[in-house]
Amino acid sequence: MSTVSTTRPESSNPAAETTAALAWEGISRDQALRPTGDPAWGELAQLGTQLWLDTGDLDAASALWSAEFSSLTTNNTLVNAEVQKGLFDELIPRAGRALRDAVPGLTEDQLVIETGFVLNCRVALRLVERFDVNVSVELHPAMSADVEQSLEYARRYHAVCPDRFTIKVPMSPAGHLVVKTLSEEGIPVNYTLGFSARQNVIAAAFARPTYVNVFMGRLGVFVKDRGLGRAEGVGERATMATQLALLDGRRDRDWTTRLIGASMRSGSQLVDLAGLDVYTIPPAAAKEYLAWSRARGAGAPPLESGLGRTFEVEAEPESVLDCLWDVDATVLRTADALEAVDSSRWGPDELVGFLKDSGLPTLFGNWSDEASTLIRQDGKIPSWDRWRGELLDGEVALDDLFTQAALQSFVADQGKLDGRIRALLKDAGLS
Repeated sequence: MSTVSTTRPESSNPAAETTAALAWEGISRDQALRPTGDPAWGELAQLGTQLWLDTGDLDAASALWSAEFSSLTTNNTLVNAEVQKGLFDELIPRAGRALRDAVPGLTEDQLVIETGFVLNCRVALRLVERFDVNVSVELHPAMSADVEQSLEYARRYHAVCPDRFTIKVPMSPAGHLVVKTLSEEGIPVNYTLGFSARQNVIAAAFARPTYVNVFMGRLGVFVKDRGLGRAEGVGERATMATQLALLDGRRDRDWTTRLIGASMRSGSQLVDLAGLDVYTIPPAAAKEYLAWSRARGAGAPPLESGLGRTFEVEAEPESVLDCLWDVDATVLRTADALEAVDSSRWGPDELVGFLKDSGLPTLFGNWSDEASTLIRQDGKIPSWDRWRGELLDGEVALDDLFTQAALQSFVADQGKLDGRIRALLKDAGLS
């Protein structure tokens, strides 16, 4: 495993220089754990699955860490959880003062964004320091529709720790353009908030991210809690369909994108999907898997790959759920067309227009501010009652609705994080 580099490119941006220096302050390259392996995790790793932990909590990660783990993921929700513990209450006003000195013209909102960037980097670098592995870091959700701002901060993340940071970009029309550019620049991207095979096939063909995701656990919760059927198999079927489509693309279409099985809710999902490209595992699911593995005993047969496994789904209506796992001729034809088209002058509207003209009008819906507010109020699991009519009529697609709900849940958590930053800056007389 390579050592952590503390060398960062020179920058003529005083905000970038200041935030990078603050983020790295006191971080050492010589303190990483050197753990032994664990046979339970070794079984999964031997089947070809990369094992990541999904937490920003140093103690939670340390308690589970094993030599088989190769990455950690953070996001706006996880960073907010760490910030709300008060761990960075001293850093926030100090960062605010340093930024005010370096860039006197920053508005209050810009100061909050820059201070938040320091915190995101800091949470991630503490993980890099402890474990010496790659860490996924996420853009501020307010940037999800802004190509240039997203590119600026993604490049800044990369410059802070080029050998360890993977940039998480939320799925959106602008996100496709951002990811395509970053991929062409050789910056690793975790293209997040995906929920279906068709979303990720289009992303792999057009934007060429390093990783895409299926947030499987939320799909099962939606079906069960909204009274549409059993949770079992729903997220797993969407995940397996995506994995098989990407394997086909890597074999036949020169794709390189790998799949992350995300939002895992149980240890049984780790068993059922063994052989998937990547797991990003919350601590609760990791503990459940370890308990299951150790209860099997020394003479138990080894795990077998689940690639190609069929997952039966007991849920209705099928017409609403099919978009999660169907990769039909229209999706593949559009993927081929996107690989061939000159998109160098496209903005988000041009991409959406191309998709609609190609027969995928619901891949990205036209969400009004009012609709986004309602989705945010409902939380990260969408309301069936609110969107039943549009889903049944085909005006809205379930995968896109889930992506919007996930993005809006990050907006809500980012709002809490920004609120704590704003309050501490105000107390320090900096806003």
